[in-house]
Amino acid sequence: MSGKKVAVVILGWNGKKYMEQFMPSVMQYTDTTLCEIVIADNMSNDGSVEWVRQNYPSVTLIQNTRNGGYAGGYNDALKHVNAEYYVLLNQDIEVTDGWVEKVIAEMEKDSNIAAAQPKLRSYYQPTHFEYAGASGGYMDFLVYAFCRGRIFDTLEKDEAQYDDVIDIFWATGACLFIRSKDYWAAGALDEDFFAHQEEVDLCWRLKSLGKRNIVVPQSVVYHVGGGSLPQGNPRKTYLNFRNSLMMMFKNLPLSTLLWLLPFRMLLDEVAAIHSVQKDGNWNSFKAIHKAAWHFIKAIPSLVEKRKAVPYKSYKYLYGKSVMWHYFIRGNKTYSSITQA
Repeated sequence: MSGKKVAVVILGWNGKKYMEQFMPSVMQYTDTTLCEIVIADNMSNDGSVEWVRQNYPSVTLIQNTRNGGYAGGYNDALKHVNAEYYVLLNQDIEVTDGWVEKVIAEMEKDSNIAAAQPKLRSYYQPTHFEYAGASGGYMDFLVYAFCRGRIFDTLEKDEAQYDDVIDIFWATGACLFIRSKDYWAAGALDEDFFAHQEEVDLCWRLKSLGKRNIVVPQSVVYHVGGGSLPQGNPRKTYLNFRNSLMMMFKNLPLSTLLWLLPFRMLLDEVAAIHSVQKDGNWNSFKAIHKAAWHFIKAIPSLVEKRKAVPYKSYKYLYGKSVMWHYFIRGNKTYSSITQA
C-alpha cells in the first residue's frame, strides 16, 4: 500500500451494478494526492473484480479469502491498508465535491476525534435525508438508534436544519471516517455481528474510551441503501434485533444491563406480535424470535467480549424514549423530540 494520509476503502460484494454507477463519482471527486482508493472484494461472483481491473487499473484491489460480511470483510482488508485515516464507503454511494477534505479538516482540529460521518441524503429522494445515517446518529436510553433527520422510518426533508458540526453518538457505517489507530485500539469491528449495527457498537466503544465522534454536514453523499439487504428482508430484521441485544450486553454497565436487557427483550416480543397484527408478517415474527434465541446461545462468548470492553458506559445515551415520543406523542422529527 502507498501509505497516503487517507484510504477510501469500498467493500464490494456482488456489486458490479453499483460499481458501474458510482465509481465515476468516487474517481471524479476524490483527491488521489491525499487518498488511496481501495476496493476490498468479499468473494464476489458477478464479475465485479474483473470489471474493476479492466476499468480502474489504478485502484488498489484487495481480494478477501472469505465473505466475512461487513465487519469481517473490513477487518480482513484493513490489515493490508496503511493510512492515518480509513474511510469505509458503501458500494451504493454517490459522493460529491470535497466530500473527503471537509471531514478530514474537522477531524484534524482535535486528535481526540476518532470517527466522523458526512451528511447522508437519499439517492432516490435527494431532497431528503437517508435512513442509514442522515445528519448523525444517536441512541436513546432504551438503546434504540435514531438520527438527526431520521426517526424510525420517518425521513425529514433536508432544509439545512441540521447543518452544524456537532458531537454524535455513532457515525454511519455507510460512510465512516475513522482514525486507523483508534479503529484497532477500540478492537475493530465485531465480526460476530456480520452486518448491521457493528459501526454503532464500535462507536460506543470509542465513546467509552473517551473519544469523540462527529458529523460534518458540509460534506454530502447520496446513499441508495439496502444494497445488500433491502428493508423488510427477514435476514436484515434478524441481524438488527440480534445485534442490538449483543451490543447492549457488551457495552452497558451491569447495573443497567440487569434491568434494561429483559425490558428490551419484552419490547422486541411486542414488536414481533405487532408485525403479525399489522400485516400478517410471520417472517418478521420468526426472525425476531430467532434473533432472541441466537443471542441467548451466544451469551457465553459475549461474556468474554464484555470483559474486553474496559469501561462500560450508559451516560452517553439520550435520556428520553424515542419510541414513546414517536408512537405515543406523535413527534416524528429529531427537533420535535429533543425540544419536547
